[in-house]
Amino acid sequence: MERVQCLAAETVSQVLSGHGLDAELAVLWRNEATLTPQQRGAVQDLTYGVLRHLGYLDAVLGQLLQRPLTDALVRNLLHVAIFQLSHSKARSYAIVDHAVTACARLGFPRAQGLVNAILRNFLRRRADLDAVAGATDQGKYSYPKWWIDKLESQFPDDWRAILLAGNVRPPLTLRVNRRRLSRDAYLALLAQHAIAARAVGHAGVIVDKPCPVAQLPGFADGLVSVQDAGAQLAAELLDVCDGLRVLDACAAPGGKTAHLLELADLELVAADIDATRLQRVADNLSRLSLRARLVQADAERLEFWRDAGFFQRILADVPCTASGVVRRHPDIKWLRRPGDIAALTGRQARILDTLWQLLGRGGKLLYATCSVFHEENNRQIEQFIARHADARQQPLPLLADGIKQVQGQLLPDAAHDGFFYALLEKI
Repeated sequence: MERVQCLAAETVSQVLSGHGLDAELAVLWRNEATLTPQQRGAVQDLTYGVLRHLGYLDAVLGQLLQRPLTDALVRNLLHVAIFQLSHSKARSYAIVDHAVTACARLGFPRAQGLVNAILRNFLRRRADLDAVAGATDQGKYSYPKWWIDKLESQFPDDWRAILLAGNVRPPLTLRVNRRRLSRDAYLALLAQHAIAARAVGHAGVIVDKPCPVAQLPGFADGLVSVQDAGAQLAAELLDVCDGLRVLDACAAPGGKTAHLLELADLELVAADIDATRLQRVADNLSRLSLRARLVQADAERLEFWRDAGFFQRILADVPCTASGVVRRHPDIKWLRRPGDIAALTGRQARILDTLWQLLGRGGKLLYATCSVFHEENNRQIEQFIARHADARQQPLPLLADGIKQVQGQLLPDAAHDGFFYALLEKI
């Protein structure tokens, strides 16, 4: 267990120094090729868990320390162990003993006594420590204060539910490839394999107990893809039909691109600024036996598009804070800064202005984010319409059962992540 604790502490330390969790885990898997699947799963569970509950862990640890810990690795080892003691079924004495041993493995043998004392003190005082930690919003909800304050201001009735939704494990949600079979047929196939699941949205399936995709019947053959129920709305809201010329302007990793092609026979261009991420689009389309023209291009810069011609539909799934998907990416809570919002909204506005010039008259552009912050969503659209007299916002249709939206905003809940959609028509 101490090896797992060490790797989790090291990964959390890298994230808190400014590195993305997905990238750090990818490096870890390459460097630690001897890890068993069970060990990899344990490391991932611990890193995700610590980052989801870091506010609480910090609040507890602050009460237990007589003076600040200057070494990040020891501090994050304590975060990992306290998370295990409060959220896992492992025996308490084993967690403590392994954490003490892990100090030497991490190169801090002199910290063993401190780690042992702090963890045993946590076990003795847990009820009181929890009460004090829960008395502050940061300790109770595990988000930075600026994030909590922003949500409370923008969603006075829902901010607590939004915060809590971001701290739970996300469901494994699939999108059935309706070119190959119906959703009911796939649910029946899952039942044949003793995999319990339920329907969500128009083509979605939520698997009751998440499992590796390799265990899902038909995944390798392109019968289904992994995609959140909220994200599945994008292709449906764009209102495509056979024969249309469509641009997916920020396409990677390709889930929405593939969904569009599953819905209709399209002349589809899938673009992304990152060549490596564009390869993921190609891989996803290949698994699903779908075709699109892939283009490496910057959606902000018109010179990339001078010879592209006009499109009848454009999907602008723009870069954003990703504040609506923190349960899948808990590092976002600690990597984002308040100033990031202004930089991102500026980029979003430039992308919108560029893509609008590529949309033919009578065409439709769907603006999409995985954010819940107003600046990136309704306010962005209000400002865009004020700049473009030929833009008209279309009402969104009623959504599928189990998915609720208010003026284009989907708030995260048990069924889906947080997204925003606005459908714009060029008149």
